[in-house]
Amino acid sequence: MNKRFFTYLPDPLLSVLILLLMAYGLVVLYSAGSMVLVEKQAVRIFLALVGFYLITQIRPERFEQFTPMAYVGSIFLLVAVLLIGTKVKGAQRWLDLGITLQPSELCKITLPMMVAWIFRHASLPPGWKHIMGALVVIGLCVGLIYKQPDLGTSILIATSGMFVIYLAGISWKLIGGATLLGLLSTPVIWHFMHEYQRQRVLMFLNPEADPLNYGWNIIQSKIAIGSGGLGGKGWTEGTQTQLDFLPEHSTDFILSVLSEEFGFIGVLLLFTLYLFIILRCLFIAQQAKNTFNRLLCGALTLIFFVYVVINAGMISGVLPVVGVPLPLVSYGGTSVLTLLASFGIITSVHSHKKLIQQ
Repeated sequence: MNKRFFTYLPDPLLSVLILLLMAYGLVVLYSAGSMVLVEKQAVRIFLALVGFYLITQIRPERFEQFTPMAYVGSIFLLVAVLLIGTKVKGAQRWLDLGITLQPSELCKITLPMMVAWIFRHASLPPGWKHIMGALVVIGLCVGLIYKQPDLGTSILIATSGMFVIYLAGISWKLIGGATLLGLLSTPVIWHFMHEYQRQRVLMFLNPEADPLNYGWNIIQSKIAIGSGGLGGKGWTEGTQTQLDFLPEHSTDFILSVLSEEFGFIGVLLLFTLYLFIILRCLFIAQQAKNTFNRLLCGALTLIFFVYVVINAGMISGVLPVVGVPLPLVSYGGTSVLTLLASFGIITSVHSHKKLIQQ
């Protein structure tokens, strides 16, 4: 084993911020669920932190070297999900390999890695050849995830790849054209959406139209948020949660729990932690010494930001409900592993930056 292995410490500031965020999440999870959930989540966090530290020890050029293999492996797993995956509530998104694996979560890392790999030696802004190659890579991955069906995750995965293209310096004319094309294709997208996906959009526009069924989640979430006020009702004192009015309160709607029990001040503290994490990661991305690392770290940071915005918008009724957990706070193992792996890559770039050649 390389004698220098286990010698690179993760970025101290980023590590402390992440630990504080996850500790805050466990406090809220106890109120939203039970001590059993907290213990399970703590074990997952411990395992994810071990992975985070190990990834920090890997030199960034290794990520670049193995990116094509990682992407192909992700595609293979996505195909396996469609063929032999486990179906839950009409969705086939998981593989039972002794442990439950959701391959789409892996794509949150491997897809932006692959797009960054395509641009690694390209002159920036990139030409059409590299852009079209990136779009093919994104389209293949997103199409397989959409077939599960999982519209929300497929959009987020597509966004992670598009962030790399954006950071590569694509012109605003192309961005504007793509946005216009997306708006014009809305009727086509609506036609191919599943009924439950259409209902989510309709309930976003008017949740009171079906308050006891499709509109229930967002209505109860708004009640929880509004009742928290400035300082909240107190830890474990949230009536919407404790009386089980609020659905999915340990996963997608855990921010509603935090809002009700800790109020505006508690939410402000949470978003402050998120802001510092994002700013630190963007600083590390800006300091990276080659194109691949800059694009990858920047994209991983921006998609983390998007997850926070979407979850906050979802639970407050600003965006449709798409089933996006609150990063490093919601209950769930795969999400924590994926996010800490992303931060491991970012801290690896920072720890090894002096060894990276121009």
